[in-house]
Amino acid sequence: MKLNYKIYGQGEPIIILHGLLGSLDNWATIAKNLARNYMVFTIDQRNHGKSPHSDIFNYDVLREDLFEFMEDNFINKAHLLGHSMGGKTVMNFALEYPDKVDKLIVADIAPVKYYEGHKNIFDALFSIDLKKTRSRKEVDEQLSKYINHFGIRQFLMKGLTKNKDKQFIWKFNIDAIWNSYKNIIDNTNEDVDFEGETLFIKGGNSDYIIDEYLPEIKKYFPNYTLSTIKNTGHWLHAEKPDEFLEILNNFL
Repeated sequence: MKLNYKIYGQGEPIIILHGLLGSLDNWATIAKNLARNYMVFTIDQRNHGKSPHSDIFNYDVLREDLFEFMEDNFINKAHLLGHSMGGKTVMNFALEYPDKVDKLIVADIAPVKYYEGHKNIFDALFSIDLKKTRSRKEVDEQLSKYINHFGIRQFLMKGLTKNKDKQFIWKFNIDAIWNSYKNIIDNTNEDVDFEGETLFIKGGNSDYIIDEYLPEIKKYFPNYTLSTIKNTGHWLHAEKPDEFLEILNNFL
C-alpha cells in the first residue's frame, strides 16, 4: 500500500493523518505553519484522497500502512498527529511501535468504542447517483436533504472529483469504508501502553472526549496531557487553527 502524501519544510519529521472521509488537503494550513520548523508529511490514508483503495479497512492495516510509509521514506522516528480516525491510527501505531514515535498528538478522539453516529452521512452519500449529476450544486442540494450543516456538506464535497471521462466520483472508497465502519468506531484491543509524551486536544463543544473516557486514556497513555479549545466542535483544527497551532507548538 503506497500512500499518497505531501511534504512541507525541513527539520524533525511530523506525520499528520486525517479523519474519516477526509484527506491530506484538510491539513494544508496546519502543515504549512508547522513547516517553518519541521519537515511535515501529510498522508492520504488508504481508501481516502489519492491513495489506493482496498476492501480491507481496519486499524491493523492502517497502522501497518503507516509503518510501511515510514520505512519507505527512511523515517526512523517521528512526531505523530492524528485527527479522529487518524487519531486512532496513530494511537494504535504508538502502542505497537513505541520506539518509532517521538511525541504523540491526538485530536478529538479517545481510545474507546464509539456509537454509530455517521449513518445519516452515509445515507446522504449513497443517495446521490453521481452518473446523473452534472454540477457540484446538484450534489450539495442532494446532501442538504440529509445534512443541514453547511460546513459538513462542504467537508464531504472536498472528496468530490471527476474521472477521465469527466464524470463525478468520490475520492474516498465509500463502499469499503461503510462495509468496515464498525471497525473504525471500535476501540483498541491492545494490552500495552505508550509511555511517551502524549497530547490530547479536545474541542470544547465536541463529545468525542468526555470525562468518562479519561481513565481509558490514562490506561493506554499514562504520560498524557489534555488541552481544550473552547467553542469548537470536532473539526477544531479547521475552526480555530491559530489556537490549535499554539497548543501544538507549545507541546512540541
